Amino acid sequence: MDISTSALRVLRQIAESGSFTAAAARLGYTQSAVSRQAASLERSAGTTLFERRADGVRLTAAGLTLLRHARTILESVAAAERDLTGAVPQTELVRLGVFLSAGAAMLPAALARLAAADPHITVTTIEGTTPTLSRALRAGSIDLALLTSRPPHRPSDGESPRLHVQTVADTELAIAVQSTGQFAGRTTVHVDELIDVPWISSPASNSESLLGVWPGLPGRPRILHSARDWLTKLQLVAGGFGVTTVPSRLSPALPVGVNLLNVEGAPPEIRRVLVARLPGRPTPAITAVTRAITLTA
Repeated sequence: MDISTSALRVLRQIAESGSFTAAAARLGYTQSAVSRQAASLERSAGTTLFERRADGVRLTAAGLTLLRHARTILESVAAAERDLTGAVPQTELVRLGVFLSAGAAMLPAALARLAAADPHITVTTIEGTTPTLSRALRAGSIDLALLTSRPPHRPSDGESPRLHVQTVADTELAIAVQSTGQFAGRTTVHVDELIDVPWISSPASNSESLLGVWPGLPGRPRILHSARDWLTKLQLVAGGFGVTTVPSRLSPALPVGVNLLNVEGAPPEIRRVLVARLPGRPTPAITAVTRAITLTA
Protein backbone atom coordinates (compact mmCIF):
# COMPACT_ATOMS: atom_id res chain seq x y z
CA MET A 1 0.00 0.00 0.00
CA ASP A 2 1.13 3.53 -0.77
CA ILE A 3 -0.61 5.73 1.81
CA SER A 4 0.59 9.15 2.97
CA THR A 5 0.49 10.44 6.53
CA SER A 6 -1.95 13.14 5.40
CA ALA A 7 -4.32 10.39 4.22
CA LEU A 8 -3.98 8.66 7.59
CA ARG A 9 -4.86 11.92 9.32
CA VAL A 10 -7.99 12.13 7.17
CA LEU A 11 -8.88 8.56 8.14
CA ARG A 12 -8.44 9.39 11.81
CA GLN A 13 -10.55 12.55 11.55
CA ILE A 14 -13.38 10.76 9.73
CA ALA A 15 -13.38 8.14 12.48
CA GLU A 16 -13.52 10.86 15.13
CA SER A 17 -16.07 13.13 13.45
CA GLY A 18 -18.44 10.46 12.16
CA SER A 19 -18.99 12.14 8.80
CA PHE A 20 -17.08 13.43 5.79
CA THR A 21 -18.57 16.90 6.21
CA ALA A 22 -17.57 17.23 9.87
CA ALA A 23 -14.10 15.85 9.12
CA ALA A 24 -13.65 18.41 6.34
CA ALA A 25 -14.61 21.24 8.68
CA ARG A 26 -12.11 20.10 11.32
CA LEU A 27 -9.30 19.67 8.79
CA GLY A 28 -10.02 22.85 6.83
CA TYR A 29 -10.74 20.92 3.62
CA THR A 30 -13.77 20.87 1.36
CA GLN A 31 -16.17 17.98 1.74
CA SER A 32 -15.40 16.82 -1.79
CA ALA A 33 -11.66 16.78 -1.02
CA VAL A 34 -12.25 14.52 1.99
CA SER A 35 -14.50 12.27 -0.09
CA ARG A 36 -11.79 11.97 -2.75
CA GLN A 37 -9.19 11.20 -0.11
CA ALA A 38 -11.44 8.53 1.35
CA ALA A 39 -11.95 6.95 -2.07
CA SER A 40 -8.18 7.04 -2.68
CA LEU A 41 -7.58 5.31 0.65
CA GLU A 42 -9.99 2.54 -0.28
CA ARG A 43 -8.30 2.05 -3.65
CA SER A 44 -4.89 1.84 -2.00
CA ALA A 45 -6.16 -0.58 0.64
CA GLY A 46 -8.04 -2.65 -1.93
CA THR A 47 -11.08 -2.90 0.29
CA THR A 48 -13.99 -0.89 1.72
CA LEU A 49 -12.91 1.20 4.69
CA PHE A 50 -16.01 3.34 5.26
CA GLU A 51 -19.63 2.37 5.86
CA ARG A 52 -21.98 5.13 4.67
CA ARG A 53 -25.04 5.15 6.96
CA ALA A 54 -28.04 7.37 7.48
CA ASP A 55 -26.55 8.72 10.72
CA GLY A 56 -23.08 9.32 9.29
CA VAL A 57 -19.96 7.35 8.43
CA ARG A 58 -18.45 4.48 10.41
CA LEU A 59 -15.30 2.51 9.75
CA THR A 60 -15.60 -1.08 8.56
CA ALA A 61 -13.57 -3.86 10.18
CA ALA A 62 -10.84 -3.18 7.61
CA GLY A 63 -11.05 0.54 8.35
CA LEU A 64 -10.63 -0.10 12.08
CA THR A 65 -7.60 -2.27 11.36
CA LEU A 66 -6.02 0.50 9.30
CA LEU A 67 -6.92 3.05 11.98
CA ARG A 68 -5.10 1.02 14.61
CA HIS A 69 -1.93 1.13 12.53
CA ALA A 70 -2.55 4.79 11.64
CA ARG A 71 -2.49 5.74 15.32
CA THR A 72 0.90 4.07 15.74
CA ILE A 73 2.31 5.62 12.56
CA LEU A 74 1.13 9.15 13.38
CA GLU A 75 2.43 8.90 16.95
CA SER A 76 5.81 7.77 15.58
CA VAL A 77 5.90 10.66 13.11
CA ALA A 78 5.13 13.12 15.93
CA ALA A 79 7.89 11.58 18.04
CA ALA A 80 10.33 11.86 15.13
CA GLU A 81 9.44 15.54 14.70
CA ARG A 82 10.16 16.13 18.39
CA ASP A 83 13.50 14.33 18.14
CA LEU A 84 14.53 16.29 15.06
CA THR A 85 13.66 19.64 16.62
CA GLY A 86 15.13 18.72 19.99
CA ALA A 87 11.79 19.31 21.71
CA VAL A 88 12.13 17.01 24.70
CA PRO A 89 8.87 16.76 26.64
CA GLN A 90 9.29 17.77 30.27
CA THR A 91 6.06 16.13 31.39
CA GLU A 92 3.85 13.18 30.52
CA LEU A 93 0.84 14.29 28.48
CA VAL A 94 -2.71 12.92 28.82
CA ARG A 95 -5.39 14.16 26.44
CA LEU A 96 -8.72 14.13 28.27
CA GLY A 97 -12.19 14.54 26.79
CA VAL A 98 -15.00 15.67 29.09
CA PHE A 99 -18.78 15.83 28.72
CA LEU A 100 -20.39 19.24 28.71
CA SER A 101 -21.07 19.77 32.42
CA ALA A 102 -17.95 18.01 33.74
CA GLY A 103 -15.82 21.10 33.15
CA ALA A 104 -17.67 22.96 35.87
CA ALA A 105 -18.67 20.07 38.11
CA MET A 106 -15.61 17.81 38.30
CA LEU A 107 -12.66 18.89 36.17
CA PRO A 108 -11.06 21.69 38.27
CA ALA A 109 -11.02 19.61 41.47
CA ALA A 110 -9.66 16.55 39.65
CA LEU A 111 -6.86 18.56 38.02
CA ALA A 112 -5.97 20.15 41.36
CA ARG A 113 -5.76 16.71 42.97
CA LEU A 114 -3.60 15.44 40.09
CA ALA A 115 -1.25 18.45 40.29
CA ALA A 116 -0.67 17.79 43.98
CA ALA A 117 -0.06 14.04 43.57
CA ASP A 118 1.60 13.84 40.14
CA PRO A 119 2.98 17.24 39.08
CA HIS A 120 4.93 15.67 36.21
CA ILE A 121 1.68 14.92 34.33
CA THR A 122 0.14 17.54 32.03
CA VAL A 123 -3.51 17.21 31.04
CA THR A 124 -5.08 18.87 28.02
CA THR A 125 -8.85 18.81 27.65
CA ILE A 126 -11.51 19.03 24.98
CA GLU A 127 -15.25 19.17 25.51
CA GLY A 128 -17.85 17.11 23.68
CA THR A 129 -20.84 14.84 23.93
CA THR A 130 -20.51 11.16 24.82
CA PRO A 131 -20.83 9.93 21.18
CA THR A 132 -18.28 12.49 19.99
CA LEU A 133 -15.77 11.62 22.70
CA SER A 134 -16.22 7.88 22.13
CA ARG A 135 -15.30 8.38 18.49
CA ALA A 136 -12.33 10.54 19.49
CA LEU A 137 -11.04 7.78 21.76
CA ARG A 138 -11.24 5.19 19.00
CA ALA A 139 -9.60 7.58 16.55
CA GLY A 140 -6.68 8.12 18.93
CA SER A 141 -7.28 11.86 19.22
CA ILE A 142 -7.67 11.63 23.01
CA ASP A 143 -6.37 9.18 25.62
CA LEU A 144 -9.14 9.24 28.20
CA ALA A 145 -12.73 10.45 28.35
CA LEU A 146 -15.36 11.33 30.92
CA LEU A 147 -18.68 10.10 29.53
CA THR A 148 -22.26 9.87 30.73
CA SER A 149 -24.93 7.23 30.32
CA ARG A 150 -28.63 7.07 31.04
CA PRO A 151 -30.67 4.07 32.22
CA PRO A 152 -30.52 1.18 31.54
CA HIS A 153 -26.79 2.02 31.38
CA ARG A 154 -25.82 -0.35 28.63
CA PRO A 155 -22.15 -1.32 28.90
CA SER A 156 -21.24 -0.55 25.28
CA ASP A 157 -22.34 1.61 22.38
CA GLY A 158 -21.91 -1.36 20.05
CA GLU A 159 -18.99 0.12 18.14
CA SER A 160 -15.57 -1.50 17.81
CA PRO A 161 -13.19 -1.70 19.54
CA ARG A 162 -15.19 -1.94 22.74
CA LEU A 163 -13.98 0.70 25.17
CA HIS A 164 -12.74 -0.07 28.66
CA VAL A 165 -15.29 1.73 30.86
CA GLN A 166 -15.21 2.33 34.61
CA THR A 167 -18.11 3.76 36.62
CA VAL A 168 -17.14 6.90 38.54
CA ALA A 169 -20.41 8.05 40.12
CA ASP A 170 -24.17 8.36 39.72
CA THR A 171 -25.81 11.77 39.83
CA GLU A 172 -29.50 12.72 39.94
CA LEU A 173 -31.02 15.31 37.63
CA ALA A 174 -32.77 18.38 39.06
CA ILE A 175 -34.46 21.53 37.78
CA ALA A 176 -32.63 24.86 37.85
CA VAL A 177 -35.02 27.77 38.54
CA GLN A 178 -34.78 31.47 39.29
CA SER A 179 -34.45 31.87 43.08
CA THR A 180 -36.91 34.80 43.19
CA GLY A 181 -39.32 33.59 40.53
CA GLN A 182 -42.36 31.31 40.36
CA PHE A 183 -40.76 28.59 42.51
CA ALA A 184 -39.04 30.85 45.06
CA GLY A 185 -38.46 29.36 48.49
CA ARG A 186 -39.15 25.78 47.39
CA THR A 187 -36.98 22.67 47.33
CA THR A 188 -39.24 20.47 45.20
CA VAL A 189 -41.55 20.78 42.22
CA HIS A 190 -44.18 18.33 40.95
CA VAL A 191 -43.66 17.13 37.40
CA ASP A 192 -47.15 18.36 36.46
CA GLU A 193 -46.09 21.92 37.32
CA LEU A 194 -43.38 21.73 34.65
CA ILE A 195 -45.65 21.06 31.71
CA ASP A 196 -46.39 24.70 30.81
CA VAL A 197 -43.22 26.44 31.98
CA PRO A 198 -40.78 27.96 29.45
CA TRP A 199 -37.68 25.81 28.94
CA ILE A 200 -34.07 26.58 28.17
CA SER A 201 -32.72 23.58 26.29
CA SER A 202 -29.69 22.44 24.37
CA PRO A 203 -29.70 21.59 20.67
CA ALA A 204 -29.79 17.86 19.99
CA SER A 205 -29.53 15.44 17.11
CA ASN A 206 -30.56 11.82 16.63
CA SER A 207 -27.19 10.66 17.95
CA GLU A 208 -26.46 13.32 20.57
CA SER A 209 -29.18 14.09 23.07
CA LEU A 210 -28.36 17.01 25.35
CA LEU A 211 -29.84 18.26 28.61
CA GLY A 212 -32.63 20.76 28.79
CA VAL A 213 -36.23 19.62 29.08
CA TRP A 214 -37.04 17.17 31.87
CA PRO A 215 -36.90 13.62 30.40
CA GLY A 216 -40.32 12.11 29.78
CA LEU A 217 -42.19 15.37 30.39
CA PRO A 218 -45.83 14.94 29.27
CA GLY A 219 -46.97 16.95 26.27
CA ARG A 220 -44.96 19.22 24.01
CA PRO A 221 -42.48 21.39 25.93
CA ARG A 222 -42.40 25.14 25.36
CA ILE A 223 -38.74 25.76 24.48
CA LEU A 224 -37.94 29.48 24.32
CA HIS A 225 -34.14 29.39 24.29
CA SER A 226 -31.57 26.93 22.97
CA ALA A 227 -27.89 26.98 23.99
CA ARG A 228 -25.06 24.49 24.41
CA ASP A 229 -23.09 26.60 26.86
CA TRP A 230 -23.93 26.00 30.53
CA LEU A 231 -23.10 29.57 31.55
CA THR A 232 -25.57 30.89 28.97
CA LYS A 233 -28.31 28.54 30.09
CA LEU A 234 -27.87 29.23 33.79
CA GLN A 235 -27.67 32.99 33.33
CA LEU A 236 -30.94 32.83 31.37
CA VAL A 237 -32.43 30.92 34.31
CA ALA A 238 -31.12 33.55 36.74
CA GLY A 239 -32.76 36.24 34.61
CA GLY A 240 -36.14 34.52 34.82
CA PHE A 241 -36.34 33.51 31.17
CA GLY A 242 -37.07 29.83 31.78
CA VAL A 243 -36.00 26.69 33.62
CA THR A 244 -33.60 23.93 32.62
CA THR A 245 -32.57 20.44 33.67
CA VAL A 246 -29.13 20.04 35.23
CA PRO A 247 -27.17 17.31 37.00
CA SER A 248 -27.32 17.93 40.76
CA ARG A 249 -23.52 17.59 40.81
CA LEU A 250 -23.42 21.02 39.14
CA SER A 251 -24.84 22.75 42.25
CA PRO A 252 -21.51 24.21 43.50
CA ALA A 253 -21.10 26.03 40.18
CA LEU A 254 -24.57 27.62 40.07
CA PRO A 255 -24.56 31.41 39.63
CA VAL A 256 -26.24 33.74 42.08
CA GLY A 257 -29.99 33.79 41.53
CA VAL A 258 -30.38 30.09 40.64
CA ASN A 259 -31.75 27.31 42.87
CA LEU A 260 -32.13 23.58 42.26
CA LEU A 261 -35.43 21.75 42.82
CA ASN A 262 -35.97 18.01 43.11
CA VAL A 263 -38.78 16.66 40.94
CA GLU A 264 -41.70 14.82 42.54
CA GLY A 265 -44.35 12.68 40.83
CA ALA A 266 -41.88 11.02 38.46
CA PRO A 267 -39.17 8.39 38.85
CA PRO A 268 -35.73 9.81 39.68
CA GLU A 269 -33.60 10.53 36.62
CA ILE A 270 -30.11 9.18 37.21
CA ARG A 271 -27.11 9.83 34.99
CA ARG A 272 -23.97 7.73 35.37
CA VAL A 273 -20.51 9.26 35.06
CA LEU A 274 -17.96 6.98 33.39
CA VAL A 275 -14.28 7.17 32.58
CA ALA A 276 -13.34 5.40 29.36
CA ARG A 277 -10.21 4.52 27.41
CA LEU A 278 -9.13 2.11 24.71
CA PRO A 279 -8.68 -1.53 25.78
CA GLY A 280 -5.27 -2.75 26.87
CA ARG A 281 -2.85 -1.81 29.62
CA PRO A 282 -3.02 1.95 30.36
CA THR A 283 0.08 4.06 30.79
CA PRO A 284 0.98 5.14 34.35
CA ALA A 285 -0.06 8.70 33.44
CA ILE A 286 -3.52 7.59 32.27
CA THR A 287 -3.87 5.53 35.46
CA ALA A 288 -2.95 8.57 37.55
CA VAL A 289 -5.50 10.81 35.83
CA THR A 290 -8.19 8.13 36.22
CA ARG A 291 -7.37 7.87 39.92
CA ALA A 292 -7.63 11.64 40.39
CA ILE A 293 -11.04 11.66 38.69
CA THR A 294 -12.45 8.77 40.71
CA LEU A 295 -11.16 10.16 44.02
CA THR A 296 -12.70 13.55 43.20
CA ALA A 297 -16.07 11.97 42.43
